[in-house]
Amino acid sequence: MYIVCLDLEGVLVPEIWIAFAEASGIPELKRTTRDEPDYEKLMNWRLGILKEHKLGLKEIQETIAKIDPLPGAKDFLDELRSITQVIIISDTFTQFASPLMQKLGWPTIFCNSLEVAESGEITGFKMRIADSKLSTVKALQSIGYDTIASGDSYNDLGMIKAGKVGFLFKSTDKIKADNPQLPAYETYEELMAAIKQAII
Repeated sequence: MYIVCLDLEGVLVPEIWIAFAEASGIPELKRTTRDEPDYEKLMNWRLGILKEHKLGLKEIQETIAKIDPLPGAKDFLDELRSITQVIIISDTFTQFASPLMQKLGWPTIFCNSLEVAESGEITGFKMRIADSKLSTVKALQSIGYDTIASGDSYNDLGMIKAGKVGFLFKSTDKIKADNPQLPAYETYEELMAAIKQAII
């Protein structure tokens, strides 16, 4: 039995932090897991910038409300879910993901949660599990699933390499060059064909 595990940001929706960096005029917030492999280090750095600028959850959610899935993402996901089980495994947070899941037709997502003060300040974050993407894939394999995984960033490499097959999607030149053994695709059509071939 197969289950497809997909990253969210950069694969199905634009990068939330890049969109917020542009909306807030704070270019430092454009740094993502494509640039920084250590997610907890990256998030603590982001929270420091938010505190410095007195920005909280409300401002980020206002930006997220204006974000639409990448062109073709919902159709891709709908077709994929018609042929196999799909889970989105993301290092984002439930407080960010819900409006995007609505626009994608409510697929299953495993992600993390933010700690938010009554004032709206984001005071911390709670990771669902250590190394959540790889841990989740290993757990799925332990209950009898063959996993197929795809993502674009450093924090996706574990789950991509651990599965029956794995693909980079819309990744950076550096990540592709550092992982030449991983097939890399740029369009949903290419990714769908590769997944179907793996399942058959």
